[in-house]
Amino acid sequence: MARACGVDFGTSNSTVGWLAGDSFSAAGQALLTLEEGKATLPSVVFFNADDEQVTYGRAALAEYLEGYEGRLMRSLKSLLGTSLIDGQTEVAGRALPFKALLGQFIGEVKRRAEGQAGRTFESAVFGRPVYFIDDDPDADRRAQDTLEEVAHSVGFREVAFQYEPIAAAFDYESRIESEELVLIADIGGGTSDFSLVRLGPDRAGRVERREDILANGGVHIGGTDFDKYLSLASVMPLLGHGSTMLSGAAIPSSYYFNLATWHTINQAYTRKSIAQLADLVRDAKEPAKLIRLQKLIDERAGHWLAIQVEAAKIGLSASPEVTMDLDRLSPPEQLLVTREQFEAAIAGLVDQVGATVTRLFSEAGVDPDAVDTVFFTGGSSGVALLRERIAALLPRARKVEGDLFGSIGAGLALDALRRFG
Repeated sequence: MARACGVDFGTSNSTVGWLAGDSFSAAGQALLTLEEGKATLPSVVFFNADDEQVTYGRAALAEYLEGYEGRLMRSLKSLLGTSLIDGQTEVAGRALPFKALLGQFIGEVKRRAEGQAGRTFESAVFGRPVYFIDDDPDADRRAQDTLEEVAHSVGFREVAFQYEPIAAAFDYESRIESEELVLIADIGGGTSDFSLVRLGPDRAGRVERREDILANGGVHIGGTDFDKYLSLASVMPLLGHGSTMLSGAAIPSSYYFNLATWHTINQAYTRKSIAQLADLVRDAKEPAKLIRLQKLIDERAGHWLAIQVEAAKIGLSASPEVTMDLDRLSPPEQLLVTREQFEAAIAGLVDQVGATVTRLFSEAGVDPDAVDTVFFTGGSSGVALLRERIAALLPRARKVEGDLFGSIGAGLALDALRRFG
């Protein structure tokens, strides 16, 4: 059996893959159960002040939504490569460095995986986006270095990295019977990553695959960005976004951007931010909207609101419209959101993703018509407009959907077996 595992530390969900046998086939069997019989563990930490304990994943979200006092942290991966990673946050009156926060979560993932496998893991291949940070090689390198440092701190002695779309390619390769030229489209919570790869049964066992990888590309746009722009377009106007002061000046947008962005929600709860908002209410042209915003912040309900927006986004992948039950607003609100509104909100983001794919083919010197298959993975690849845009760029290619949340972890398990045995 493999002595190493593959760790997909995701913006929204995390998985661990491990091959109990020595076969490169059936990678779909590789994922270890991390919570409630499921292979995915939502990348969420809740510091429960009432019970003075830390919970993770679905349990963390459940405790938060049940109304326990405490601090919810999500989209932890988005901290990598930013200046925030060297900072700290306050939890239960104590300072908690963000690196230590990442260590707590990744350490918990490791413990759960080891419990399921019945063995310890000292070696691992971690997935990483093609770019943690766009157009900043130094920040991108620091992001990987930080993740490696955190991995070592929780007990991984040997740590390697693989691009997430390449890992997904290895998973797809374990299922095909002939050689293909494949575009891997990995649309995750924080990034959209692409790899153009030659895959096939005769190539699958090779440790060195560099010559099979024709191009990699990516952009720091993913599901959390779709959440953000849907929130700004649909929900935040109910709280005063886009309104003005009596003087005619615009209400500062920072409150709304913080609340609409998973990893900055807690910044809306600082004493300084709350005091400034109280001053704005007195001079607002529509004070009722800002009072509603105040109450939301007083109740620390920003993550609750983000969860409602995320659920609406997911619903719009299957339905032309959804109704958001915003019962914790004061007064409560039933908000109808249409797919048309959602697609208008994210159109600019989708254009950027499409341009990334076009540039990938140009840099590789490959005609898109030569591609046999587009393999979609990542939870956000279900967004209809994005999938349609990518598919339109490769009209002759087959469209195949992988395990949206498990392909990367399974592929990393295959890579771990190749690298570490």
